[in-house]
Amino acid sequence: MIDLVIIGAGPIGLEAAIRAKRAGLSYKVLEKGCIVNAIAHYPTYMGFFTSSERLEIGGHPLVTATDKPTRKEALDYYRKVVQNEGLNVEQYTEVVGLSPRTAGFDITTCRREGRATIRARKVVIATGYFDNPKLLGVPGEELANVSHYYTEAHPYFDRNVTLIGAGSSAADAALDLFRAGAKVTIVHRGEDFRHSLKYWIRPNLENRIAEGAITAHFRTEVREITETAVIAVKEGRELRIPSDQTFALTGYFASPKLLEMAGVQVDRDTLAAELNEDFESNVPGLYVIGSAGFGLRTSDVFIENGLVHTARAMKDIIGKLERQAVAELG
Repeated sequence: MIDLVIIGAGPIGLEAAIRAKRAGLSYKVLEKGCIVNAIAHYPTYMGFFTSSERLEIGGHPLVTATDKPTRKEALDYYRKVVQNEGLNVEQYTEVVGLSPRTAGFDITTCRREGRATIRARKVVIATGYFDNPKLLGVPGEELANVSHYYTEAHPYFDRNVTLIGAGSSAADAALDLFRAGAKVTIVHRGEDFRHSLKYWIRPNLENRIAEGAITAHFRTEVREITETAVIAVKEGRELRIPSDQTFALTGYFASPKLLEMAGVQVDRDTLAAELNEDFESNVPGLYVIGSAGFGLRTSDVFIENGLVHTARAMKDIIGKLERQAVAELG
């Protein structure tokens, strides 16, 4: 029986691990992919929308060439933090079972070597949302030329590329593809770009649309995707948009599967977990931090306010474990 298992080795999970180690807890971080797996799957040449200091964990400075770090700078930083802190992280270890017990939890893991069970007094879930795209639910979405993750622009020079969605990620990808010589079309069911579109991206994108360099179809519903086209309906009229590659950047959600497995109460409409002010669920000893507990409301949580969740949850966990240890000694 160890004190704490942290599920997820993103920035939020790693911050929890640093706090656990500094408090003298026995702990383990379980990650089904690599360290900061979501960031590793961001677009190759992506720059963050937020500034460096808001991504820092454990008091380690994130030194970057500009005020906003690149994907590579962030990956370098988080690897070095894990190494310098000597954090106990098991990569490529998926949690497939989470069961509350009288005095803690049984956590079942699966990795190449097989399955194993770990027992812990407390559990923190910090799994994020990037593994779960919001699907369109249209024919052809499973084709090889359709992706819910943007990579980079170079392979699409002089190719027809359709972007479905109108948030900051889709807008950034559209400009990146345009600069690389792709023929870009944006399709969105709403009236305009999303209100969350970053203010410094909008003018550039609107100018490219106004001059005809990027095509945009608003109030347009995608009905089907083929190997050569996106078929959509706009104001009752069918559009057949030539498309060699389609990026469906329609957002992501935090899956409640692991939460429900452990008995956590989840709102049916938003998929958000019911948590108290210390981010403890209705299952005593099980905490959910960062975007992991927010279901479809992922735009409410970023790394910076997820770190606030971590501080509150870990303070509560450390305090309860200390009081428990005193009671057991007494």
